[in-house]
Amino acid sequence: MTKNSTINLRVNSEVKEQAGIILDAMGLSFSDAFNLMLHQIRIQRSLPFDVVAYSHVPRTDTLAYMDRIESGEEELVGPFTTKEELWKSLGI
Repeated sequence: MTKNSTINLRVNSEVKEQAGIILDAMGLSFSDAFNLMLHQIRIQRSLPFDVVAYSHVPRTDTLAYMDRIESGEEELVGPFTTKEELWKSLGI
């Protein structure tokens, strides 16, 4: 397919830098990645990835548990062989 159209984007410089490192490791340019995404949008008729809300802020109960560990009230033990063992030790 002939590439005969241009799109200009404004992005966060930190996000661009981090994504550029990943794309370089994959042997892709930003143009390659964006073209791949546009083709997938056309094929799938939707975004080719899930859009989810993400917060880097830990939940309140997680923060409370971390405080108890730091104060010595609780002890984190491990390693765990399954996630269920970890959850059980956390009382979840």
